[in-house]
Amino acid sequence: MQMLSGKVALVTGGGRGLGAAICETLAEAGAVAIVADIRTDLAQKVTQDLCDRGMEATALSLDITNDSQVEATIQKIVDQYGKIDFLINNAGADVTLSVEELSIADWDKVMNVNLRAPFILSKLIFPIMRQQGGGHIVNISSTASKRAWANASVYHASKWGLMGLSHALHVEGRPHGVKVTAVVAGGMRTPFLLDRFPDIDPNVLQDPKNVAETVRYVLMQPAETVIPEVMVIPTRETSWP
Repeated sequence: MQMLSGKVALVTGGGRGLGAAICETLAEAGAVAIVADIRTDLAQKVTQDLCDRGMEATALSLDITNDSQVEATIQKIVDQYGKIDFLINNAGADVTLSVEELSIADWDKVMNVNLRAPFILSKLIFPIMRQQGGGHIVNISSTASKRAWANASVYHASKWGLMGLSHALHVEGRPHGVKVTAVVAGGMRTPFLLDRFPDIDPNVLQDPKNVAETVRYVLMQPAETVIPEVMVIPTRETSWP
C-alpha cells in the first residue's frame, strides 16, 4: 500500500503512543514520516525502526512551545523536501488536578502545548500549503472536546479550543485546497493514559493504531472531498456514553 507515496508528513509528539502509531501508519502507506518530539531519543528510535523496515523517516528534536524552534524546524523540512503535505498536530499534555489546585503555570503549560502550538504550526505551514497548491492539517482532539469530567478543566478548555481552531482553519483552507480535519479520539492504550492512571482497565481502551488508521483514511480522501471531523472511540470506553 503506497497511496501516500512521496508525501511529507510532520507529526508532532511522534516519539511514542499515538504519534508513533501515526508515523508508522503513514510511512507504511508510502509517506515520509517526520518524527518530531521533544524527546529526541524517542524520535530517533521510531525513525530507526521505520528505516530498518525499508520506510522513509526523519527524526527531529522539537519543542513545539518554542516559536523560534518551530519556525526553524519547518524551514529545515522545506529545505530538505521542498514541501510539507501533512501536518499532524498530535502532541498533547495534561495536568489532572481540580481547578482549585491547578496552578496558573500548569494552565499555561497545557494550553501552550495543546492549543497555542497547533495554532503556531498551522499559521506557519498554512501559507506553505497554499503556495504549493494544497495540503492537509489534522488536529488530534479528544472526547474531552465534547463532554466534561472532573479535574480536567485545562485539558477540556484546550481541546474545546482546538476543535474551534480546527473548524475555523477548515473554513479558511477550503478555497486554497488546504484540508483540515479534527480527529476526536477516545481513550487509547498509550503512555498518556496508562502512565497517569495505572488503575485504568486497558481492556476498555483502544489500540492507538486504530486511530492512526483513521488519520490515514482522512488523508487518502479524493481531492474534492474533505472530512472536517471524525470521532474514533473504543466500544467499551467510558469517556463517551
